Amino acid sequence: MKRYLLYNILGLLIFQGCNQDTDKADAYGNFEADEVIISSEANGKLLSFQIEEGNLLKAGQLIGYVDSIQLFLSKKQLQANIEAIKAKTQNVLVQTDVLEKQKANLLREKNRVEKLLADSAATSKQYDDLAGQLDVVKKQIAATKSQLTTANRGLLSEIQPLKVKIEQLEDQIQKCVIINPISGTVLTKMAYENEITAFGKQLYKIADLEYITLRAYVSGQQIADLKIGQEVTVKTDQNDGEKAHSGTVTWISSSAEFTPKVIQTKEERVNLVYAFKVRVKNNGELKIGMPGEVEFK
Repeated sequence: MKRYLLYNILGLLIFQGCNQDTDKADAYGNFEADEVIISSEANGKLLSFQIEEGNLLKAGQLIGYVDSIQLFLSKKQLQANIEAIKAKTQNVLVQTDVLEKQKANLLREKNRVEKLLADSAATSKQYDDLAGQLDVVKKQIAATKSQLTTANRGLLSEIQPLKVKIEQLEDQIQKCVIINPISGTVLTKMAYENEITAFGKQLYKIADLEYITLRAYVSGQQIADLKIGQEVTVKTDQNDGEKAHSGTVTWISSSAEFTPKVIQTKEERVNLVYAFKVRVKNNGELKIGMPGEVEFK
């Protein structure tokens, strides 16, 4: 009787072992996501920062801003400097107006003397004197215009560097407004309102969890059965058992590595395996770090 019972137990264990081998998945791994750390692009007090961990954010969404009053005041100062420089410039037409009137008077007198000279009522000397005076006035006008233009050009050249500085300040002011760059879920909040932030300081970590990636490993014998774009089944543990998800292989490593400790026993860590990634549609049940199994179709 004892021997019969022993044989029954041994047969049951063998049967269970066969079933376990049959149900064994082709690969094991953990879920991960492309996490993006958003950092500050400005220095100053964080006046508003309206996010919490777990929030679903859209790309382009306004989530806060950094104090920019000093940048705004610096911009106003530069604009005032530009207006002051413009006030120093000379109006060429105003400065040459008197000379232009002299030129018009001399030209009118020259024409009158020219008619009198034709009637022998004036002398050639009178005509020559007026022509000489007219030439002098023309040269004075040209010289004045040249001097004023050169002087104005020198003053106006000081404006361009100020305009560039204003553009730099406007860019810095714009970067004081914190805009979320990608759609995703806030994983970690690293800063809070009223804190002093600085350029490069981490504000929060975000990841797009609409699709999540399972990073798994296969042996050298299995790698030949794996192709990029291949449809596979991903299984995860649920309260009521395993749940299957459809996935697509998106990446296969070109080099082997030792089996990660997190997915294999100590004895199997000496084996070389190849990593690959499976992209899975996430309905909210899949979490970063969750284990998963892969079955090749």
